[in-house]
Amino acid sequence: MRSWLFQEEHDLFRRTVRHFLEQEIAPAIDLCETRGSVPREIFRKVGQQGYLGIPFPESVGGLGGDILSQAVWIEELCRLGSGGIAAALTAQTVIALTPIWRWGSEMQKQQYLNPGIRGDKIFALAVTEPDAGSDVAAIRTTAYKKPGGYLLKGSKLFITNGTQADVVVVAAKTSPDKGRKGISLFLVDSRWAGFRVGRRLEKLGWRASDTAELFFDGIMIPQDHLLGECNRGFYYLIDEGFVYERIAMALSAVSLAERALSDASRYAQEREQFGRHLAEFQVIRHKLVDMALDLVKARRLTYRALYLFAKDDDAKIAAAMAKAYAGEMARRVTDDALQIFGGNGYMMDYPLQRYWRDARILSIGGGATEVMYDIVAKSVLQEGRKTDGGRDGS
Repeated sequence: MRSWLFQEEHDLFRRTVRHFLEQEIAPAIDLCETRGSVPREIFRKVGQQGYLGIPFPESVGGLGGDILSQAVWIEELCRLGSGGIAAALTAQTVIALTPIWRWGSEMQKQQYLNPGIRGDKIFALAVTEPDAGSDVAAIRTTAYKKPGGYLLKGSKLFITNGTQADVVVVAAKTSPDKGRKGISLFLVDSRWAGFRVGRRLEKLGWRASDTAELFFDGIMIPQDHLLGECNRGFYYLIDEGFVYERIAMALSAVSLAERALSDASRYAQEREQFGRHLAEFQVIRHKLVDMALDLVKARRLTYRALYLFAKDDDAKIAAAMAKAYAGEMARRVTDDALQIFGGNGYMMDYPLQRYWRDARILSIGGGATEVMYDIVAKSVLQEGRKTDGGRDGS
């Protein structure tokens, strides 16, 4: 099913990753879910294997793998069935370390990239604010230019890894009057004066990852901690950062749904009611088929977006399609899986309740379904205008 996209080396890598995760990470799921965060030891353990630096070159401590290898890692990580652990680890590498590699200076790469890849430091990306979710241009956190650097004031909300992050990549307005053209990215050390962690936020799902609100009470940021060019932050996030984040979210949704379908299929063949296995009832068999069809469609859309992104083609629309469909699909499939489990699925002793809770964020985080639809709609309408123009000129 994956042969058209992944090569033999990816299959070998998948087996290695799966073995590591099942042996080293799966036993810690209950601990992480209970404590509400991924322990630093796990970041280090994953970092020691190089899995936090898969797409980064060996010169900075990475594995030197391609984007498909990182996709394999995301799939297998999410296949474990703990969206929280997956969220914490992917927030480190996909969301926070990638912009440092892409746009950071040599000093920034040497100082921050290597410790992040090793798992010695925990990273977070801080964009979302109380009044700015999907509308990134509406952020209010501001970095005022001062001699030698910038003075950062504002707050962020829903920040994954926020309570224990050592370094935060922060999006802030540097030219407030320029809207989206006035946003920049900064590297902020959590030890600096003025950095403050607010509430630790309790969530419905992804409970194995910590989420927090952050406050920047007049932090003085050195000039050399501006990430990339001033006022280019929005484009760094939108043009590439958010595109791959959406593909990663779609991959997460597909893998979670795959795990839920697998568990439901096995349960249906083991559970007996009225003297027959559940799988012998047509209504259950057909429900499983509907789940499988939904999953296949989501995977196809996701792999198409991943293929385009890996080729450096414009994957913005494909990623939005994949994110929108896969996020909603995961909700449907996990809900149907829980239904097949019946009362057991509603009990905390079974993992279905966790799949169901973790799936809910997948149509919200990384860009809500409605926003994804709007992105796709603009493209569809634009193509329609091109077609009309062709007919008018014929």
